[in-house]
Amino acid sequence: MMSEDMMHQMPAMMGKMMSHPMLPGAMLAAGGYAAGKGLLAGAMRNPLALLALGAAGGLVAGYLACKYQKEIVEAASKLMGWGKDVAAEQKENLADLMAEAGGAPTQSDSAA
Repeated sequence: MMSEDMMHQMPAMMGKMMSHPMLPGAMLAAGGYAAGKGLLAGAMRNPLALLALGAAGGLVAGYLACKYQKEIVEAASKLMGWGKDVAAEQKENLADLMAEAGGAPTQSDSAA
């Protein structure tokens, strides 16, 4: 049970907790989660609503892909170049390991 002293201190403690800077964000996140959970549950029960959500999502994705087409192509080409570099580095590392294990000459040994 709570003593009278604790009962008098409770409003001050609750006031400190309610003024915490992260509380409004946490409350918004919890409310958004609850609202989204309810909306998605309703959409899953109705096939027409599910189709409408899918079409809307496809339209938004298409719009964003068209709007940011140059940035997407640049990022994809950068990633492909990075992947080629990683593959070449791994191939070189594997060749070095095979040369150490088997004693076979490497390209740098034959060039020297």
